[in-house]
Amino acid sequence: WKAYFGIAEVLSPLREIDKWVRRRLRCYAWKQWGSAGYRELRKRGVTVREAWNTSKSAHGPWRLSKTPALNMALPAKLFRQMGLPELATAKAA
Repeated sequence: WKAYFGIAEVLSPLREIDKWVRRRLRCYAWKQWGSAGYRELRKRGVTVREAWNTSKSAHGPWRLSKTPALNMALPAKLFRQMGLPELATAKAA
């Protein structure tokens, strides 16, 4: 897919897919943490206020996966370090 879209030079849909995949992974991580979500956020450097507001929110995991707290705890850089490939990478000309 990457080679096909590289030829087509259509990066914006690939960037959106990359964002969606990372958001989905944040959603799964939040679900996996369960009641320990507050502790996990604090362990990853999220402020007390943000961690508290996120962990006590009545919203579901999908909606919370787009919060600043989860973006700070699980940044895109972390997923790159874990080996998640990016579909929309800039090619050197």
